[in-house]
Amino acid sequence: PDGLITRADVEHAARAAASAPTVVRPPQAAAPAPAQSTSATHARGTRIPLKGVRGAVADKLSRSRREIPDATCWVDADATELMHARVRMNEAGGPKISLLALLARICTAALARFPELNSTVDMEAREVVRLDAVHLGFAAQTERGLVVPVVKDAHTRDAESLSAEFARLTEAARTGTLTPAELTGGTFTLNNYGVFGVDGST
Repeated sequence: PDGLITRADVEHAARAAASAPTVVRPPQAAAPAPAQSTSATHARGTRIPLKGVRGAVADKLSRSRREIPDATCWVDADATELMHARVRMNEAGGPKISLLALLARICTAALARFPELNSTVDMEAREVVRLDAVHLGFAAQTERGLVVPVVKDAHTRDAESLSAEFARLTEAARTGTLTPAELTGGTFTLNNYGVFGVDGST
């Protein structure tokens, strides 16, 4: 009564369930396996076979990535000289160079030195693919939510070109005019949480 469930209600429901006829349901077909992404299959770059221990580790890490939350760690770096260099660049005239563009140049230089970080795994072919190009994604906040535009061939651009492309893609994100091609194909993502005044992020 009045939404209150009494002992009598529970006993009545239990008796009704016990007296209900048993319905035998036909076995259901197994759910189809999820389609695997083919992005790695068609990725262009140097292919390194995954064999032996390396292949076993790849399997374990893939499973961990699916089932276990990420954890991150980092070290702080003194960017005083970088900030001074940016001031000098912008005082020299020409288009203004953003801090994000300088971080992107550092990032592409690091990826050239350590190409394993600009790689993907083709699990179907059992190969590590070291990608030839760096297509750099970056987070852009819009009224519609967070999007990640992609600077194509970032490794071929200087700081001035990167600044211009970041500005163009950010404006396109804000106006909702980004194309699907400008939102896909990233090989590495760069985030800048400095605007929030934090020391680290994940």
